[in-house]
Amino acid sequence: MALVDIPGSKSLTARALFLAAAADGVTTLVRPLRSDDTEGFAEGLARLGYRVGRTPDTWQVDGRPDGPPAGAADVYCRDGATTARFLPALAATGHGTYRFDASPQMRRRPLLPLTRALRDLGVDLRHEDREGHHPLTVRANGVEGGKVTLDAGQSSQYLTALLLLGPLTRTGLHIEVTDLVSAPYVGITLAMMRAFGVEVEREGDVFRVPPGGYRATTYPIEPDASTASYFFAAAAVTPGAEVTVPGLGEGALQGDLGFVEVLRRMGAEVTVAADRTTVRGTGTLRGLTVAMRDISDTMPTLAAIAPFADGPVRIEDVANTRVKECDRLEACAENLRRLGTDVATGPDWIEIRPGRPSGAEIRSHGDHRIVMSFAVTGLRTPGISFDDPGCVRKTFPGFHEAFAALRASFAARAADAPGGASGAVGAVGAVGAAGAAGASRAAGEEPGR
Repeated sequence: MALVDIPGSKSLTARALFLAAAADGVTTLVRPLRSDDTEGFAEGLARLGYRVGRTPDTWQVDGRPDGPPAGAADVYCRDGATTARFLPALAATGHGTYRFDASPQMRRRPLLPLTRALRDLGVDLRHEDREGHHPLTVRANGVEGGKVTLDAGQSSQYLTALLLLGPLTRTGLHIEVTDLVSAPYVGITLAMMRAFGVEVEREGDVFRVPPGGYRATTYPIEPDASTASYFFAAAAVTPGAEVTVPGLGEGALQGDLGFVEVLRRMGAEVTVAADRTTVRGTGTLRGLTVAMRDISDTMPTLAAIAPFADGPVRIEDVANTRVKECDRLEACAENLRRLGTDVATGPDWIEIRPGRPSGAEIRSHGDHRIVMSFAVTGLRTPGISFDDPGCVRKTFPGFHEAFAALRASFAARAADAPGGASGAVGAVGAVGAAGAAGASRAAGEEPGR
């Protein structure tokens, strides 16, 4: 059995940083994710005037319920969607002028439903170039509150930004949502707001957020369920292999843990305990049709292992994956075809047929999830490499080293199994060991790291 220590959740860390900055007092975050995205969020808070203290295992944030301490700031959001979407909402609660910009990749990603809603609430927000995209400037004078309608069909982060903003308004918010994708992420937001002292009322598509602010607390960050999906998938495609992730169990906040139920339907053995989850490969991987609207960040993980199923794998209701760091649906299709796999796509679906992938260079499109997903394919397909292996620093800087260690553990288990490396299990383990060396070389070849 491989016991895998997954870094803290990106989604929880970003929300916790917002909540800590808005709370009255000093908040301690335990085991936050340290990655390019979350460091960018913390840097953005610092530019807005908040104090963020860091130790190896904790971050401390001095909160200020009245908005950013700085009267003016220029914030660079890097590639971080949570940074680019949450911080302008936080800035609106203050008094000053705050400019936000982002990387070319993040500049391409949509923002308009959120900025329209903020304007409807009276926020003076102006886009400098393309309407609905960074860069933008907020001339803040606090937010009164009131009723607002929001289309969250592209991203649940729009709704999360407004929910987080609600307690900082003078009269609270009444939010009516006309469409919602990735609904479990909203559940995360509501649970975390509750931990910081705010209870949101929900009736169907209407959310009522009371005014009154947040209280500081000590908040532990659970492991990232989206990141765990690569390690669970690695076990599922490796007969006899077993992966356990501590800290993700029955009480986990993150909906992406639901990915293990997809693996269970495909034939893997899955055990979800109170404080951990285990996946074991059985040698069976069945084809299936699955809607992944609510766990769409794990769509690339499933696409990357789909060729090893015994029948077609059809993933539906994932139109929102086209407006992530890249068009993930097409990026998965392109790379699977590069590996020799038969793939078809539609506006919101992808279907992958069984095959025997052959090695090729994976085009990452600068997207960490494409690289991490196809690293799993590399367990069964020698010769896979990546054009930009280092883009994993966005959420998991140590991914290649951790995955290489997992591959090595699989190889060692296979060598100790009856028949040694000559059996089918051993062959997969041997491929894994070769892939580990390749991943390490690829990570080492990235310029500028």
